[in-house]
Amino acid sequence: MPLLLRFREHWVRPALFFGNNNISLVGGAMTTASGVTMIGYWLYELLHRNDNPYLGIIFFLILPALFILGLVLIPIGMFLRRRKLLKAGAIPVEFPKVDFNDRIFRHGVDIVLVATVVNLLVVAVASYRGAAYMDSPQFCGQSCHVMHPEYSAYQVSAHSHVACVDCHIGSGAASYFQAKVNGTKQLIEVSLRPIAGVAPKLIPTYPQPIPSPVHNLRPAREICEGCHTPTRFYGDKLLVKSTYADDETNTLTQSVLVMHLGGRDSLSNLLGIHGVHLGHIEYIDTDASRTEIPWIERTNPDGSKSVYTSASLKGEMPKGERRLMDCVDCHNRAAHSMQTAEDALNRAMADHVINPELPWVHKEGLQLLKATYSSTEEASQKIPADLDNFYKTQHADVYAAKSADIRAAGQGLVGIFTRNVFPEMKVTWGTHPNHIGHMSYPGCFRCHDGDHSTKDAKSTISNDCAACHNLLVVDEKQPKVLQDLGIRQ
Repeated sequence: MPLLLRFREHWVRPALFFGNNNISLVGGAMTTASGVTMIGYWLYELLHRNDNPYLGIIFFLILPALFILGLVLIPIGMFLRRRKLLKAGAIPVEFPKVDFNDRIFRHGVDIVLVATVVNLLVVAVASYRGAAYMDSPQFCGQSCHVMHPEYSAYQVSAHSHVACVDCHIGSGAASYFQAKVNGTKQLIEVSLRPIAGVAPKLIPTYPQPIPSPVHNLRPAREICEGCHTPTRFYGDKLLVKSTYADDETNTLTQSVLVMHLGGRDSLSNLLGIHGVHLGHIEYIDTDASRTEIPWIERTNPDGSKSVYTSASLKGEMPKGERRLMDCVDCHNRAAHSMQTAEDALNRAMADHVINPELPWVHKEGLQLLKATYSSTEEASQKIPADLDNFYKTQHADVYAAKSADIRAAGQGLVGIFTRNVFPEMKVTWGTHPNHIGHMSYPGCFRCHDGDHSTKDAKSTISNDCAACHNLLVVDEKQPKVLQDLGIRQ
């Protein structure tokens, strides 16, 4: 029997006969409708940028799922009809005639073959686009509302151009699969949250606030060091910190210091902050945020080891995670840094987002930022209204002369609040400590507190300021050193 004839008799005719059922027809319609819609959107997207995360969910996740479901329904309908006819003994001995000499029928078969090829291409493209969309910062930060605090901090960070998956998902199929399983779990938790009160012990809910994935972060050598080489950051960095006082004129003082970043010098000596800390220090922490570090082991250049413990241990070995120190032990909020109210307000005033010449704006602004609000919407309404009322009732002359500055200051305060505080997720000032520095959180003093000594007490981890930086000026008005350097104040 010729190949074409065999194909017609054993495949085409039975397929057309069994495919004539409601389930298969619905599947074909579903596949056609979703396929045409997806292709139309992809063409539209070539010319127009899409910033709506929900359109991505519809066109990259839901419609591809409906497309594949429609394809699956077609053979299911055929199978069910065949089984039904088989039980009834109604399967014909000879299926309805298929005549390839019929021009109309041949065109129909051509359409089916072309549609099959198109379907395969659509499935391939949809699978790729769906996976790419789920790996995008837009999906991670905007589609998932519970990640709004992290996404807000990410957008204003120095790593806002780095995709979330570059740091949070490793390479290879195992890491990808693990991430998708974890994401599915989170999706279930978020979806069931509204009904969690019905059976709280049975229905999983997501934590508030979302904890930092301290123990699930990939090693810094796989993340940070893909772009940065810490040992090559050799040298010093000038840092200027501006602080405004709570007096009427918002008195500006500045501190100037030189940070000894260090690294590896031309003679391969490891110096400065990076050189001293990376690659040869292990520690044990006793809390989830790695703030309490009572035990430290340092590998010396000659290969010997020095163990430093805090006095609180009293010679006992602490229970906790033991790890090799790397970048994220200090840069723990590199892409998701939350500011303190003081730092954020000082920065906004230094950048003239809030006019520093507006009397009492630092003191009043700080009080408004630290007030308690039930929601972001309430804060967005009350902060500018209360600031406006403060000047209107207590400083009418300022209100009359600087009303535009007052309105701008109100919006500036709202911007500070909405980037750092999220009442709906129970994220407030200080919820996520930042281990860089030691002004707002323990940071460096987790180890450099003068309390970590060797067993024989002959060596103690230094708490000397000059080990990491030199203080050139501390809280001075118009420091001369900045004038000498030609830095605008």
